[in-house]
This record gives sequence, C-alpha cells and structure tokens, in this order.
Amino acid sequence: MADDQKKIVPINYTNREFSSIRQDLIQLAERLYPDSFQDFSEASFASLMVDAVAYVGDQLSFYLDYNVNESFLDTSYQYNNILRHGRVLGYKFAGRPSTFGTAAFFAMVPSSPTGIGPDKDYIPILKKASLFTTETGLNFSLLENIDFSDPKHTIVVARVNDSTGAPTHYAIKAYGSVVSGTFTTERVAVGDYERFKRVRLKTANVSEIVSVFDSDGNEYFEVNYLAQDMVYKEISNTNYKNDNVPSIIKPFLVSRKFVVEKNRQDTFLQFGSGQSGASQVVANPQAVAMNVFGKSYITDTTFDPTKLSKNESLGVVPSNTTLLITLRTTNPANSNVSVGQLNQTVTKLVQFKNESSLVSSKVSSIRDSIEVNNESPITGDTSNLTSAELKQRIYDTFPTQNRAVTQADYENIAYRLPGQFGSIKRVSVQRDPDSEKRNLNMYVVSEDSFGNLVQTNTTIKKNLKTWLNKFRMLNDTIDILNPFILNFGIVFSIKTSSGADKYTVINRCVQRLARIYSDGFFIGEGFSISEIYAQLKTVKGVLDVLKVKIVNQTGTNYSGATIDIEKNISPDGNMIVIPKNAIVEIKYPGTDIIGTAR
Repeated sequence: MADDQKKIVPINYTNREFSSIRQDLIQLAERLYPDSFQDFSEASFASLMVDAVAYVGDQLSFYLDYNVNESFLDTSYQYNNILRHGRVLGYKFAGRPSTFGTAAFFAMVPSSPTGIGPDKDYIPILKKASLFTTETGLNFSLLENIDFSDPKHTIVVARVNDSTGAPTHYAIKAYGSVVSGTFTTERVAVGDYERFKRVRLKTANVSEIVSVFDSDGNEYFEVNYLAQDMVYKEISNTNYKNDNVPSIIKPFLVSRKFVVEKNRQDTFLQFGSGQSGASQVVANPQAVAMNVFGKSYITDTTFDPTKLSKNESLGVVPSNTTLLITLRTTNPANSNVSVGQLNQTVTKLVQFKNESSLVSSKVSSIRDSIEVNNESPITGDTSNLTSAELKQRIYDTFPTQNRAVTQADYENIAYRLPGQFGSIKRVSVQRDPDSEKRNLNMYVVSEDSFGNLVQTNTTIKKNLKTWLNKFRMLNDTIDILNPFILNFGIVFSIKTSSGADKYTVINRCVQRLARIYSDGFFIGEGFSISEIYAQLKTVKGVLDVLKVKIVNQTGTNYSGATIDIEKNISPDGNMIVIPKNAIVEIKYPGTDIIGTAR
C-alpha cells in the first residue's frame, strides 16, 4: 500500500469518549504503524500511550461540550452562568426572596388636658427601618413611617381615672407594611483609582442596597445599567394631609452610580471608569437627543431619556475613600409567620414633632408602650429559585424589555407604581380617537378608606406621569384622566318556592349579588344583566326570577354621573354597554340592591 493511501483514514467524529477514542487509536496504530506497535495488552507500552492520549481526548471533549452548553441559556447548567445569560437579556436577579405583610402597631398616648381625645403633642411617629421579631427570632423591618396622628387610625380609651372615670390614656392602632430581614451597614475601604472597580460585599443574603456614601459625603446611586444617569428620588410631600400621598417622585441627574450584580452566594457593586471631577452631565436633554447637521427631521426615535451624559466614563469611581453601605438582608430561614407570631420589638425609632418641649418621662412611657402584632399571616416563597425556575423567569422578562409599547404595557407599568407614591385601583389605556398622533388616554381611579371609588388626586397623577416617562416611547403622549363613576342600583323581583320565607330568600339574594360585585369592575367593562338572572336562580328558595331592573343612583353620596340605560342595552338585552371612559360601582350593596318576592 502506498504511503499516501495509508494515511487516508476515515475519522468518526462522534467517537469522543475514552473507550471510543482508545479503539480508534488502536486501529490507527495497527494500520499506520504495524511494525512499531504490535502488542496492545494492558501491560504493554503501546497500551500506555494509547490510554494516555485517549484520556486527554476524553477530557478535551468534556470541557468542549461543557463550554458550548454553558454558552446558551437553554442548555446552561451552572446557576451563575444562567444568571449571566439573564443579565444579557435584561433580567435582574433579586437574590433570596423576602416576605411582605401588614402588621398592626399600637401606641398609648396620654389624654389631652380636656380629657377628650389623646394629647396631639404626644402622638408619636414610628419611623421606617424599625425592627421587630418573632418568638423564633425571625426579623422584620418597617417599610414606611407610621404617623399615629392620622385620623384614619383607630382610637380607643385605654385607661381611666379610678375616681372620676375620666380617660387618662388613649390607645391608637395603626397598620404598616413590614418586610422580612434587617437593615445593616457595611464599611468597605477603597484604594487607588481603578477602572470599572468591582466591590464584593461580605454580608450574605442581601436583598436591597439602601444607600452608598463615601467618606466625603458623596452619595452613589443604584442604576439598572451604567449608561443610565437619571434616577427618580422620593421627596416628602408637604401636602400629605390634604391628598394622603406621603411622597413625590422627581427625576435627578447623577454622575456617581453603580449597578448591583448578584450570583447565588455573593453580591457585587460595579462602578464605571470616570475619575472625580471628570463627569459631564448635560443639563439640556435636547443636546443629546439629536445631533443634527443640516437635517430638519428625526429618523431615530430610540433615544433613551435616562441617558443624558456625553461622557463615556459611565460614572465616577470611588477612590482612596471608605464606602458606607446601608443594605437590607433577609432572614436565612423560612420567613413565613402565622397570625400573632410577630409580637416583639427590637428597635423602635420613635419621633415626636416637638420633642424638646415635651416631658421626658411621658415621652419615654409612650416609646415603651409601642407594640406590634400581625393580625394576618405573613407568607411568601422564601426559597431560592431553581435553575429551571430561573430560566423561565428570564424567558418571561425578555419580551417586555422594560418599556411600554402596547396599551397593556402601560397598564401593567401603571399598576407597578410604588405604593408610597399613591394608590391606583383601576387603570385603562385607550387610543385617543380625536388625535391624529399617537396620543393615549389613561383613565385612572382610586379608592377611599372605605373601599369606594374616588377620583385620583393631582399628586398621584403627577407621580404616575413621572413614573411613566421612564418607560414610555418617545413619540407617545399620555393624558391622565378621570373616568366617570357610574353608581348603579339593582331592583329585582323573584318568586319563592312553596314554604320558603320570602324575607330570608331576599336576604340571600342580596348577599349573593353583593358578594359577586365585591371585587368591583374594570374601566369600560360591561354590566351583565343575564349574570344577575343566573346568580339569583341558584339561590336556595328561589323558584323563578321575574324581573331585573338597573337604575342610576344619584344623590349626595353618589358621583352624579349617569347614562341612559335603555339606550345602552345590547340588542339581546343581556348586557349594558359601558363607555370606555366610565366604570360601574355598586357603592352601597345593602341599600343599592333591592328585592321583592311573591
């Protein structure tokens, strides 16, 4: 056989494990080197050489397959590699989840000099970050300030004078949101300037970075990506007592910033590459929105309103300083607690409006009197995500791209308005039919302390508009409007079964309808008359439903908005068509639902 033909050997590229590679090597040696290698027994030198090469080949094949698999989200196995893929696709890993809930807080306040009501000067404010714990040692932190002077809180007489019976102390009950974990601080010494400095935190189970300050008092802000230089800060609302909105959000340009990166075990702060004093913050967004040199039109509408800096340093890097990092950690164990378990105070941050003018003994007594108790369970998923769950969340996050394009996007983002900036009950976004441009009408409605629908106040609308600007498309304009609140009443007539007490049956019918309408309606949702017939027929004691009539409720306690019900009934008579800018409410089910029986 010619030498050039001896070397033409077919290669099986699927043989990549040890045994297959070894067998291929033996066949190759027998064909190409029959005189040099004849003995392939386990004790031979030829077997040693073949085994060594097959071992190396098996190792290389393994690492090649591993690296290829880890390069794709579908086939990735390592948890931290899955997180890296998620960051590329816009997924932000929150780490170990926290549990949220509501707890009741109590304070005992001395009575006023007149004995009627508590002394307003001694009513405390329980500050957020106050720490409470359960009997098993699970910690919970207060998420918001609780002003016990708010008139919506419950006030009862707690102590009376034994001789006169006059009240001496009042107990005030308030509710506040709590989250599992504690607030703590960590100091990190930073040396000389380093581009894209990455700081690893020593604290485990980090849920949130609250604040970062250096030794000079400069604050560093968390951003979603280093190119972003606009953040939204929470400002106390001075008009809180009038509109019941504790905070206002405002945009701020920042040059000192960082992003948070988390893996399964650790938390990192990633800074940019700029040096102090080198940041170039652009005051006028138009300066970066478009660089036109002769053009009178815009072809690119992908301008990011959160990126207002021409500087490519991506933020100032701290150097030769000490970072004071305030963070929140969650409990390392399961943080679900049943009713009444959250009942111990650890750190009570109490403030009085004019504490310097108050009697210190009374202040101390009030501070000591503050108690906590969860009247409802605090539950949530406290386990880390599995690899499969993590992949699914990444898949679900990617299509949204954290921006508002469709009407549904705007509605979802509006519902995500942080609670401290206002409460929105219902949202509906619709294309403005009278506008030739892409103008959207966003109808929002809130509810009062009794759960009744009310018009959303101006402060909440301003906060919502600022919040939406972070996500909206550049060519979208949004008008935030109040929908009409239609207060409906239901009048029905039924025929009861023989022997049934008609008053009992009517009461059952009213309760049934009140229950199905307790969740309320959506803006523009039609009102089904046939559903009323169907529900009443299932009530025990109802033989037949004779008639159902829907009426507009008007008067002092109602909105005053009405529609012509007869003209808005569908052709089949089953539905009342509600305008897209209106919402139905059964405000007082006990009186707005009236029934008769025979």
